[in-house]
Amino acid sequence: MDLLARREHSRLELQTKLGKRFDVDPHDIIAQVERLEAEGLQSDRRLAEAYIRARSNRGHGPVKIRVELRVKGVDDELSAAAFDGCGIDWSALAAEVAVRRFGEDPIIDLKEKARRGRFLLQRGFSFDHINQHSREH
Repeated sequence: MDLLARREHSRLELQTKLGKRFDVDPHDIIAQVERLEAEGLQSDRRLAEAYIRARSNRGHGPVKIRVELRVKGVDDELSAAAFDGCGIDWSALAAEVAVRRFGEDPIIDLKEKARRGRFLLQRGFSFDHINQHSREH
């Protein structure tokens, strides 16, 4: 409960952390995590929704966020459903992130376009989001 009080955790994260904290049979840990899930105290879907909001607010794109959710053990279907319901315009977010980093100056040559594109790729935006931004500037 202490772990869940601080932030949402995926099922896998909880099992890993509890396994490190307590020297008990892994089946007991799995049973306890299932109980928490059944009581609505742990939810991978809720984690995915909160994680998408938090990471997008920090300027990260959907590609990077999907990978991070997969590492946390969130099922791809749950992740996809959370992305579908998030209502974020990823192209607009890519444009905002680029403006925060590079200012309002237009792209003047291919070298600058490539530099901005690499930055947005590292942030987890897709080529479609980056190309949409490049056409606008």
